[in-house]
Amino acid sequence: MAISLDSLKEASFRFSARIIEKSLTEARAKGRPTAFLCHSHYDRDMAEGLQVLLNEHEWNLYIDWQDTQMPETPNQETAERIQKKIKDLDWFLFLATPNSTSSRWCPWEIGYADSAKPRDKILIIATYDRSGKYYGNEYLQLYREITTSKEGKLAAFPVGMKSNGILVKNL
Repeated sequence: MAISLDSLKEASFRFSARIIEKSLTEARAKGRPTAFLCHSHYDRDMAEGLQVLLNEHEWNLYIDWQDTQMPETPNQETAERIQKKIKDLDWFLFLATPNSTSSRWCPWEIGYADSAKPRDKILIIATYDRSGKYYGNEYLQLYREITTSKEGKLAAFPVGMKSNGILVKNL
C-alpha cells in the first residue's frame, strides 16, 4: 500500500524529536544507509515526515534545503551540488506527490540518477491523498517502490508487486 500524504505530515511533527546525523561521514560511521531525497520544496512537511520515518528505520536522508552549503537561489552550482550528492549517497529516493510529479527539477534529478546509479538503488516513495488518488505512475513505474507492508512497516517492492518486498531496514 502506498504511503498516505497525511501520515507523512503526521510524522513531520516528530521531526524535532529525532536525531538526524549531521554528515554523510557520521551516518556511514554508524553503518546507516544514506539517501538523496528528490521532492518538491512545496512538500517540505512531507519530506521531513519521510526523513523521520526513514530515520526510525536507521536510514539517513539528505534533503537539499537542509544543506547550509546550497546556494539561496538555484543556479549551476545548485545543479552541480545535487549531482554530486546523488552520486555520493547510497540511494536515490523520489517522493511522488502532486507537486513533485509536476516539478521542473524532479524529472531532471531522477533522469540524472537513472544515468548515475544502478536502477536497484533508485526507489519511488509512492503516496496517495485523502481521496485515494495514487501518485507514482508513468515513468516512475520503472523503479521499485517503498510502500507500507501488510504489517505496517516500510518495505521496498519490485515494480508492480505487492508481495516479495524487502523491509527498508534490511536493504
